[in-house]
Amino acid sequence: MRTFDLAPLYRSTVGFDRLFSMLDGFESAPGYPPYNIERTGENDYRITVAVAGFGQDDLSIETKENTLTIKGAKQAKEEQRGQVLHQGIAARAFERVFQLADHVVVKSAQLENGLLHVDLVREIPEAKKPRQIPIGNGQAKPEVIDTKVAA
Repeated sequence: MRTFDLAPLYRSTVGFDRLFSMLDGFESAPGYPPYNIERTGENDYRITVAVAGFGQDDLSIETKENTLTIKGAKQAKEEQRGQVLHQGIAARAFERVFQLADHVVVKSAQLENGLLHVDLVREIPEAKKPRQIPIGNGQAKPEVIDTKVAA
């Protein structure tokens, strides 16, 4: 019997958590930059990406079909203040791609204290939402519409 590693799906999908909650043993893999995916409400999600050293001009967020792409690229420094003895803060370019479930859209994005917060919401159309069908008691008769056939 073959086993399949579903870890890549866990790391890059938003809105499929009901399906993945059936599976246990979720463990995110390390990568750059680190990020969290949170469920903040019944249909609300938040992706938080640690982007220390990046400014608003260095980041871009793009959605296309069911894909959310977050890119970061530092602009070239013109001025060097001194010699760097140890560089532990990574400033390399990155691209993170997240697969979004149907009807999940980006609501907003904020950059705060070196963390990029992307808020998402699942907006299910009325036609796709479940609806209650009333059950009749059999006493109401269907109406007959008079129609005359032209001879």
